[in-house]
Amino acid sequence: MLTRKRRIAILAILAGFLLALIGFRFLVVPDSAIRTFGLSPAITGHQLHGIIGLRDLWLGVLAVALAVLSEWRALALWLFLGVLVCWGDALIVATSDGNTLAVAFHAVSGVYCLALGIAVWRLFVTRCSREHDELSSANHPAG
Repeated sequence: MLTRKRRIAILAILAGFLLALIGFRFLVVPDSAIRTFGLSPAITGHQLHGIIGLRDLWLGVLAVALAVLSEWRALALWLFLGVLVCWGDALIVATSDGNTLAVAFHAVSGVYCLALGIAVWRLFVTRCSREHDELSSANHPAG
């Protein structure tokens, strides 16, 4: 029998895979993905802007929440995955209109995510080491 925690974890993993699959479809078969999403293949107005804006908004809020809650390991993972997204965006822009400033912005954002991800990971490792030391000293008092 699965525990409640395990069931929730499984549902969260499935949701993550579903979101990743949707994103993969947008990259591999964009016309089909757009229709499945509910948009016309000839996107007009600001529909695409809204979609990208909404995703950037929730991903940004997630990063803030992880930092506020001191969830360093999760934040480091978020940043390391952000490196791939930033560099992927740079490649997309470079093969689109090739706007040098935009390509540079995305590429530098990837470098920033990498550097910050390393710093955040070090915070996580330091915290784990400190907690281990505190636990060890509590279990083995001196004297």
